[in-house]
Amino acid sequence: MTEDDRGAQRTYRVGNVAIPARPLEPALYLVATPIGNLGDITLRALETLAGADVLACEDTRVTRVLLDRYGIAGRPLAYHEHNADEAGPRLIAALDGGRSVALVSDAGTPLVSDPGYRLGQLALEAGHKVVPIPGPSAPLAALVGSGLPSDAFLFAGFLPVKEKGRRDRLAELSKIPATLIFFESPHRIADTLVIAADVLGATRAACVCRELTKTFEEFRRGPLGELAAQYVDQTVKGEVVLVIGPPADDDVPAAVDVDVMLRELASSMPATKAAAEAARLTGLSRKDLYQRLIELKDGDGG
Repeated sequence: MTEDDRGAQRTYRVGNVAIPARPLEPALYLVATPIGNLGDITLRALETLAGADVLACEDTRVTRVLLDRYGIAGRPLAYHEHNADEAGPRLIAALDGGRSVALVSDAGTPLVSDPGYRLGQLALEAGHKVVPIPGPSAPLAALVGSGLPSDAFLFAGFLPVKEKGRRDRLAELSKIPATLIFFESPHRIADTLVIAADVLGATRAACVCRELTKTFEEFRRGPLGELAAQYVDQTVKGEVVLVIGPPADDDVPAAVDVDVMLRELASSMPATKAAAEAARLTGLSRKDLYQRLIELKDGDGG
């Protein structure tokens, strides 16, 4: 495992000033790093990266750029989806040995759509402390820059690659009364917009957020149908986040309508299947619908 000499002075640099990093208690530190602009790093993140006994990252070349920018001499260890089975236990062993471990992804907050989730689970199962070091986040940057409602939102990660999978997933989420946030590949965004306009409705508000915090940052806002037309036959480069506004109020089923639907479905099928079918039709939680159905049956006297 590559790591710092524990006896060496650990510092980070802000401008021309070298600042000593305070010792860290043994724990797994999940450190958010810039999603584009290296100036977005926090002072706490820099001190954590400089002070950790072991620094694990998704791609050592990407992380080395950040470390060099801020004068951090530690040598990072690669931890990614292809070596997680091997590197993960070694990092847990470091925690077992009383060392501090910092984990970063290539960009943004670790554990969000990356294999760091597995390491976090292992650390907690082994009884170790897990400490989030918050900072840049592509989903949140896209949300606040989109101009769409932010009082309730759902980050849904990547949509399926195949068209049917994308259609089915969007249909599942269609009635959720919240703004939806997706990561999308630049070469699939045009097709995804067409599918989203078809499944969710061409008038539903959306925003395509590209190259967030970078030189060519772009927000394209408008109804899904208009955005789909704009991206036809257009070559898209860079990282993309798709934000889709919530359904109109009259598209979200009222509680009384859901109760009627549950009773009708339950009259011809078992409760579990009735809840599953209601979830498919409304986009609401199957677990919540099942619980509501049980309450309705108890209220009806069985």
